[in-house]
Amino acid sequence: MDKALAALRDGKFILLYDFDDREGETDFAIRSDAVTPKHILQMRKDGGGLICTAVHPIAAQRLGLPFASDALRAIAVAEREGDIPYDRKNHSSFSLWVNHRNTFTGITDRDRSLTVNAIAEQVKQALNGGSVNFHETFRTPGHMALLRAADGLLDVRKGQTELSVAMADMAGITPSVTICEMLDDESGYALTKADAKLYAKKHGLVFIEGREVLERWDAEKKNRKPAPLTH
Repeated sequence: MDKALAALRDGKFILLYDFDDREGETDFAIRSDAVTPKHILQMRKDGGGLICTAVHPIAAQRLGLPFASDALRAIAVAEREGDIPYDRKNHSSFSLWVNHRNTFTGITDRDRSLTVNAIAEQVKQALNGGSVNFHETFRTPGHMALLRAADGLLDVRKGQTELSVAMADMAGITPSVTICEMLDDESGYALTKADAKLYAKKHGLVFIEGREVLERWDAEKKNRKPAPLTH
């Protein structure tokens, strides 16, 4: 965990696996304010899943970011309770899909990194009591999926969204983390844990499991306060 938290602080990728009895997936994870076009390239090439940005629940609330399931409740495609096979007690963490207003199509590596960096800045301002202008900075629909972590983080829900934001909180960095699932080109399913570990070893990345994050989170629970944003 110490190596994983240090890597996050340094703006490096970590590989974050959730749980064997949940999604059973490994995600690239990196602090959003450090994302460059090269990071977007690596995620879409070597990850292949959906590139998303997870944000702290308090920041999401202050920025006016709804859960997509709530926003879409009025139409038939809205998520219903029990719809998610791996998490039947909770709805998904999806919020809005946005592009920065200075992007062109929004999908290029440069456009997505611009959007991600700006999201992190808005999260930082929201948590530090600064003025926010989310709706003037972004437009929707867009190409960056925002994920709103559950209130209480890992005390309530234990998805990749909450795991990554909890790690950012414990690392003392802006709790906005960009993640992307690692998929297997051959099987068409998620990359296996074993293969994700091999990728981590080959590329010098820290591989961390959800149980390790949860153990540290629970150990610090009694004395936990939001970590100061020092980076």
